[in-house]
Amino acid sequence: MAENRTIPTAKSVPEFLGQISDSKRKADCITIFSLFLILLVWRTPVLSQETVQHDRVHPGFSERVEERERMVKKGIAGYPYHPVKDPLVLQAMRRVPRHLFVPKEYRKLAYRNSPLLIGHNQTISQPFIVAHMSELLELEPEHRVLEVGTGSGYQAAVLGELCNHVYTIEIVVPLGRKAEKLLKELGYNQVQVRIGDGYEGWPEAAPFDRIIVTCAPEKIPQPLLEQLAPDGRMVIPVGRQFGTQYMVEVTKDRKGRISQKQHYPVRFVPMTGKSEE
Repeated sequence: MAENRTIPTAKSVPEFLGQISDSKRKADCITIFSLFLILLVWRTPVLSQETVQHDRVHPGFSERVEERERMVKKGIAGYPYHPVKDPLVLQAMRRVPRHLFVPKEYRKLAYRNSPLLIGHNQTISQPFIVAHMSELLELEPEHRVLEVGTGSGYQAAVLGELCNHVYTIEIVVPLGRKAEKLLKELGYNQVQVRIGDGYEGWPEAAPFDRIIVTCAPEKIPQPLLEQLAPDGRMVIPVGRQFGTQYMVEVTKDRKGRISQKQHYPVRFVPMTGKSEE
C-alpha cells in the first residue's frame, strides 16, 4: 500500500519557510522543494503533440467523395467479418482518392471492395484489407513505418494520412517510379519511396515502430524482424503462392522477444527477389 504523505503546496511554502530562522535551513528547504517540483514534472506523462497534415489541395481529394463514403460504410466499417472500427483509419479511407491509383481502364471500379490489376502482374489490394491492416498496426502520428511492396502507392497514401514518417519499397521499377510521382503530386511529402528488394528492409532508416508487408513471403524475413523496434508491430501475409496464406500480426516486446498472432486466410501476390531463393 502506498504511503499517504502530505506535501507542502506552493501556497504554503512562504509560511513554511517563515517559521525557519536559520538561513541554511531555509536554503535546504528551498532545494528540497525545488527537487520535488522537478520530480513532479518528470513523472507527468508527456503526450505527443505531433499531428498529421490533412490540408492537401489536389483536386482528386474532392472527386467521387460519395463513392468513397459508400465504400467505407458498406465494405469496411460494415464488412461482415472483422469490420474496421478505428475512426482515424476510416477517415483515411474516406480521404484517399483510390481512383487515381488504378489504371484508367479500371477507374470505374475503383470503389468496389475488390482488388484490381495495376500491371506487371501486381494488384492494388481490396480496400477492406488496406483498412484492416492499417488498423492492426495501431498507428500513432509519430511512428516510423516501413511498407514493403509499394505497388500503386495506395496503401502508402493511407499510411500518410495516419503518420508522418513512411518509408516504402517497391521491387518493380516502373511501379515504384509511378507511385513516387503520384504520391508527391497528391502532397504526401512524408512518404519516401525506394526501388529495391523489400526482403532486406531499409537498414539505414531502421528501427521502425511499425512494418507492413503487402506481398506474401513463405516465411517472415529475418531482416524485417531485426529492423522492428522494441514495442513494435508488423502486419504481414505469410504462405506459399499456391498454398494457404494467412494474415499474421507480429509483435516485439521491450526485451526483443517475438510473438505472432494468425488472423484469417488471404491471397496476396508473392514476395519476389531474395525471398524466392
